[in-house]
Amino acid sequence: MTAAAPLAIVGYYEPWWIQIIKAIVIFAVGLQLVPVVLIAERKLLGRFQGRYGPNRVGPYGALQPLADILKLLTKEQFRPTTSVGFLFALAPTISILTAVAAFAIIPFGDTQDIFGTKVGLYGLDVSIGPLYLFAFGAVAFYGIMLGGWSSGSKYSFLGAMRGAAQLISYEVSQGLALVGVIFTAQTLSLTGIVTAQKGMWYFIPQFFGFLVFLVAGFAETNRAPFDLTEADAELVGGYNTEFGGGRFASYYFAEYLNVLVVSGIVTTVFLGGWLLPFGIHPPGWVDPIVVLLKMSLITFLFIWVRATLPRLRYDQLMSFGWKVLLPLATLNTLVTAIVVVATH
Repeated sequence: MTAAAPLAIVGYYEPWWIQIIKAIVIFAVGLQLVPVVLIAERKLLGRFQGRYGPNRVGPYGALQPLADILKLLTKEQFRPTTSVGFLFALAPTISILTAVAAFAIIPFGDTQDIFGTKVGLYGLDVSIGPLYLFAFGAVAFYGIMLGGWSSGSKYSFLGAMRGAAQLISYEVSQGLALVGVIFTAQTLSLTGIVTAQKGMWYFIPQFFGFLVFLVAGFAETNRAPFDLTEADAELVGGYNTEFGGGRFASYYFAEYLNVLVVSGIVTTVFLGGWLLPFGIHPPGWVDPIVVLLKMSLITFLFIWVRATLPRLRYDQLMSFGWKVLLPLATLNTLVTAIVVVATH
């Protein structure tokens, strides 16, 4: 088989310059969406708590995230004398790169003809989409571990160990929740999973898998009520205690970008991606808008939960992950496998 044979299955070729443009667009979109989520979270938390959100910097406080980012980036870089310099700088870089790499596989639409060139509205459509996602999730784990260990602080290291245990525990349930979707769609391609939902979005037949994945997503992104990696009441500040300035901003950026990644994956595998209900088929340029609106709903849910639920104790966090989510995800996978075998 020649090297060009696998591409023939796809049915089109993307020029190298298209791939470069898509890479730039992915990074630029991520950079633009994170400040939007920041200002939305502050405004919504203000309304939830009966107070005003940011309303001083820019029109209606819209430039507050930019002011915060500039403040962090212009701070003097420092590190403890007991830290490991190279790893201390590498740790936040790993977190931000893995978040961007995971964001790249979210499909914002099908293949479209743009100025006579076929372009997929996604960074890349790998044939092992969920495996790609969890591979980079496993690498992101080192961003937290190295951040705590390289700081040279016992408190940071304890926070990193707690964070590592949390991420590993909930990643198992999150992976099993996707297995039911893969069984049903009979493909590992994320665009293929969206296409397979033309008859019915998977959050209906895979409702328990949807709940498990969403709850595990809260823990994977260190969001309330599972924000135990940054529990300042018990850990001073967690794995990022010794980080400040641009390096802390990198961790901050990665966390919010991961919220968008989880929202995008939930939209793709459970909410039909760019598909609309009732057989509505809009023009291709509407697809990214549909995906962004669905992602916004899931992101709003992240903010709503943060404003509503208190933080769990660490033993409650681990017990819930291993004794509730994991058995439920396993049972959902087994039932789905039986149904798929019985109906095919």
